[in-house]
Amino acid sequence: MSEIFLNGAFLPQEQARVSVMDRGFVFGDGVYEVIPSYGGHFLRLEQHLDRLDDGLSAIRLDNPLGREQWEAMLTHLIGPAPAPDQSVYLQVTRGAAPERDHLCPDGVVPTVFARAKPIAPRDPAVAAAGVACITRPDIRWHRCEIKAISLLSAVMMRREAADEGALEAILLRDGMVTEGAATNVFVVVGDEIVTPPRGHLILPGITRELVLELARDQGIRALERRIPMEELTAAQEIWITSSTREVLPVTRLDVVPVGGGVPGPLWRRMDALYQDYKARVRRGCA
Repeated sequence: MSEIFLNGAFLPQEQARVSVMDRGFVFGDGVYEVIPSYGGHFLRLEQHLDRLDDGLSAIRLDNPLGREQWEAMLTHLIGPAPAPDQSVYLQVTRGAAPERDHLCPDGVVPTVFARAKPIAPRDPAVAAAGVACITRPDIRWHRCEIKAISLLSAVMMRREAADEGALEAILLRDGMVTEGAATNVFVVVGDEIVTPPRGHLILPGITRELVLELARDQGIRALERRIPMEELTAAQEIWITSSTREVLPVTRLDVVPVGGGVPGPLWRRMDALYQDYKARVRRGCA
């Protein structure tokens, strides 16, 4: 049985219970994080917990745990190094109120939940053939920088992508790329990599920031600017990034091949840099 953390206790998943009046259940009122660990060492734990703080502040909810408490709890879930590669999902909701009301009364205790699970190895076919994406209008709200648990639009768009044999939906608002349904987006234009700028319309991805850092450290021009639809469809390479999917090459967009229809040379270089960084994380050196 998988062990989870729920409201101060570690217990088997099958024994965990949350009130039906929890505001995460009835309103989607909460935020979450997904944090990878390699060999028992977290990838950029501080940055993930910083983003959690930002999300909680944005929804006006005090963080129920201190930084050392978060780290101790998450470390317990993945086990000591060396440990298998895992990701931890953590979620904080505003808690269980006595009645269903949009305005939460004072004194409600937040619900804290966390669970670790293995990270599946990447399918070797990805490096050989890449993945497919579709494009869709960005129908989400205007506070996408908050990693909120209310993810119905992402669920809908991922379902549409799967129905068309694709992995992800790349979203467009007013003719400009924002991000994927559950990923950030990069395009390669000439010798530059470009990703949409931070703001209310995209999640400030931890992997996104790491890709920019790794590129710039290697002298690769990495820009943050708006990407029009025409630039997306004409790009030499397209990548999507997330904490658990890492950096994936998109080789088909709306059924049309991207570039040569195979993972491009700049993606191969970035993937090598990313895998090297992961190896340093496993050794506790990053």
